Amino acid sequence: MKIALLGYGKMGKVIERIALERGHEIVLRKDHDSDYTGLENADVAIDFSVPTAAVSNISTCFATNIPVVSGTTGWLEHYEEMVALCKEKNGGFIYASNFSLGVNIFFELNSYLAKMMANLKQYNVSMEEIHHTQKLDAPSGTAISLANGIIANSAYTNWTLEEAKANEIHIEAKRIENVPGTHSVFYDSEVDQIEIKHIAHSREGFALGAVIAAEWLQGKKGTFTMKDVLNIGSSVMR
Repeated sequence: MKIALLGYGKMGKVIERIALERGHEIVLRKDHDSDYTGLENADVAIDFSVPTAAVSNISTCFATNIPVVSGTTGWLEHYEEMVALCKEKNGGFIYASNFSLGVNIFFELNSYLAKMMANLKQYNVSMEEIHHTQKLDAPSGTAISLANGIIANSAYTNWTLEEAKANEIHIEAKRIENVPGTHSVFYDSEVDQIEIKHIAHSREGFALGAVIAAEWLQGKKGTFTMKDVLNIGSSVMR
């Protein structure tokens, strides 16, 4: 399979290594100083760029009839536009806030726990996410997905980085050097606390999941999520 890398930072380089190990060919390594030359030769594109470049990268893939997998976060106010454009151009598209297999299992666990806790009003939910200092957006896309999973299965209606009001989930976002990603969900009452946590030890899991998603997407039309790729549960993004 021929892959175009849209974004060639630390994640892009790990994705490249894993893709090559799995027998794929890289036909484009795009960073902020280069153009899309070579994209037309790709079977699929993988976008791990920056929030300001994601919409342009994804739109260009649809215009070039190249399926695209995007793991860039911080641009989701345009997500529905990209879904509509994918349908208009008969493209193939996967967005995930996190491609790690473990995180996607964690998403399902989070949603299931939210259902269990929904009627236990003595518990208040909050979240914490910790990432490396180079991460540009806060909270993380993974944290937003976790919050949306709780909102979909409880009386909570919103999340906030500020002090939480009624029916809001407080998310504390921390930036610490060399932390790939840690996400915790807390249910606190006066007598106890329930916590679920996912800790990423490296970027490897994110990169492998992105390459697996690209392999799965090749030849498909429509908008999908990692739940489709891994055949687990129902999609929060749908």
